[in-house]
Amino acid sequence: MSTLKSLLAWPVRRFNLTGGSAVVAGPYTWLVLFFLVPFVLVVKISFAELQLGIPPYTELASYTDGVVHIALNLSHYAFLFTDSLYFATYVNSVWVAAITTLLCLLLGYPMAYYIARSNPASRNLLMMGVMLPFWTSFLIRVYAWIGILKNNGLLNNFLMWIGLTHAPIELYRTNYAVYIGMVYSYLPFLVMPLYAHLVKMDLRLLEAAYDLGAKPWKAFVQITLPLSKNGIIAGCLLVFIPAVGEYVIPELLGGANTLMIGRVMWNEFFNNADWPMASAVTCAMVLLLLVPMAMFQHFQAKEQEGRRR
Repeated sequence: MSTLKSLLAWPVRRFNLTGGSAVVAGPYTWLVLFFLVPFVLVVKISFAELQLGIPPYTELASYTDGVVHIALNLSHYAFLFTDSLYFATYVNSVWVAAITTLLCLLLGYPMAYYIARSNPASRNLLMMGVMLPFWTSFLIRVYAWIGILKNNGLLNNFLMWIGLTHAPIELYRTNYAVYIGMVYSYLPFLVMPLYAHLVKMDLRLLEAAYDLGAKPWKAFVQITLPLSKNGIIAGCLLVFIPAVGEYVIPELLGGANTLMIGRVMWNEFFNNADWPMASAVTCAMVLLLLVPMAMFQHFQAKEQEGRRR
């Protein structure tokens, strides 16, 4: 036991981690070990060449006759930019993620606003309803939508029973089913940060606006909406970033034309066993996702700088 304690205390003594530094060191160590290190390996594999064997790629560096030979293969990245299939896949993934984010915003903002303006006793119950789907497996929830959206599923049977349609509506294995599944799955990620911003808003600002003769819609546009923009941006990022690389929902609910980057990566890794190509696709997707994250950081930095002035 004393040996274990000394091993755990060594990083604290070695790097002088005390107080807040020691608390932050844990998550950063986790990110380095389980994100940065694997991502560096993926980047390394993306510059290798495909070979038949285990592992199915060549080594970047070799040592022969006292000389280190480095062979970087850029053909996979060149193929990404020249092949129309990969380009269309990236565009479609961004498009589907953008539509999903927009639909989540249109549905999530009224939900978050209503919950934030409810009485404190009701807020906990309403937020528990938002978070309730997380208590069930993600895969099971997506499978449940198959039973709802199929031609003989619950939705079509209900529509035919009330007489709105005389034949089943084709929803399953379409883009509509993908949007429904993704909005359902990612809506809580937008509602929660929006609610956190709206519930902290000073309602005296709205009262002052009403006293000055502002209409409710004008008070919302000029006061509520600007004060909640950080929550909107944070929620949209929490939806958009995972939606771009989504694999399960397009695979289970989408059709053959619903080609997203997650499915392409799966096919390259497991069906084609082309690890270098799959790694290049992954690296390109990560770079693509860094753009909205960098824009958000730039926006936050400018806003904080404006507040200090």
